[in-house]
Amino acid sequence: MTTASRLTAAVLAALTLMHTSSALAQGSLDKPKNRYYYEERGDMIWEVRTSQKVIALTFDDGPDPLETDGILEVLHEYHAKCTFFAIGKRIAAYPDVARRVINEGHELANHTYNHVYFKKPISGEQIQQELELTEKEIVKVSGRHSSLFRPPGGMYDETLIDVSNSMGLKPVLWSWHQDTRDWNRPGVWSISSRVIRNARSGDIVLFHDHVHGRSQTKEALKIILPELEKQGFRFVTVSELIGLSDVQQAKTDRQITY
Repeated sequence: MTTASRLTAAVLAALTLMHTSSALAQGSLDKPKNRYYYEERGDMIWEVRTSQKVIALTFDDGPDPLETDGILEVLHEYHAKCTFFAIGKRIAAYPDVARRVINEGHELANHTYNHVYFKKPISGEQIQQELELTEKEIVKVSGRHSSLFRPPGGMYDETLIDVSNSMGLKPVLWSWHQDTRDWNRPGVWSISSRVIRNARSGDIVLFHDHVHGRSQTKEALKIILPELEKQGFRFVTVSELIGLSDVQQAKTDRQITY
C-alpha cells in the first residue's frame, strides 16, 4: 500500500470512528425517558433485582385507626416488616397510629400531604411543598426524615423525579404484576391469589391501609403471608429490599475488596 493510500485509509477510519461515536451519543440522548431509563439511572424504583427470596409489601393512604391497626396485627403474627406510604394530613390526624407503625419495626414513607394526583406537567413548587409538609409530620412522630416517596396514582414526570431525588426522597412505584387493586375491594380471594400467583424475588407489592368501605386487605394478608412464608419468602421493607439488590451487593463486595 502506498503512503497516500495509507493516509486515505487512516482518514476514513477516523471519520468512521467519529461518526459512530456521534451516533452512539445521539442514541443516548434520544433514549426515551420511560421506566427503564429511570431504573437504569437509579432515579426511580419499580422492583429490585435480587437473588435473595425477599419481597416488599407496601401500604398506601394511611394511617387509619382501624385498618392500619388491623393490618399491623397480622404483620406482627408473621414477623413481616413492611413499608407504609403515609399521607401527611392523616399522620397529623392519627399520630399514635403512625408511631405504632414505626415502633413495630416498619418503615414510614412519604405519600404527599394531600394525596395529590399530580397533573402533567407537574409543578416543581407544588411537589416540593407536598413533600416538605409530609416530612414535617414524619419527623414529629419518628424523629427523622424518610428516604422514600410514592406519588399518588403512580403519576410522575421528570420534574417530580428530579425534585424528589434532590430532597433525598427516592420515588418508588410497584411491580406491574403486583397491583392488588384492593382499594376497589375485588374480593379477598382475588387479592390474595394475585399476590401469591405472581410472587417473585424483589417484588414490591401495592396494598392500601385506608380504603372507602370495608377493607378486604387484612383478610387477604392472612392467606398471603403464611403461603409465601411456606414458599421461603421473607418480608422486608423497601429500604431493606434496595440494600439486598444484586447491584448494591456487587458495589459492597467491590468496596470490601479494595
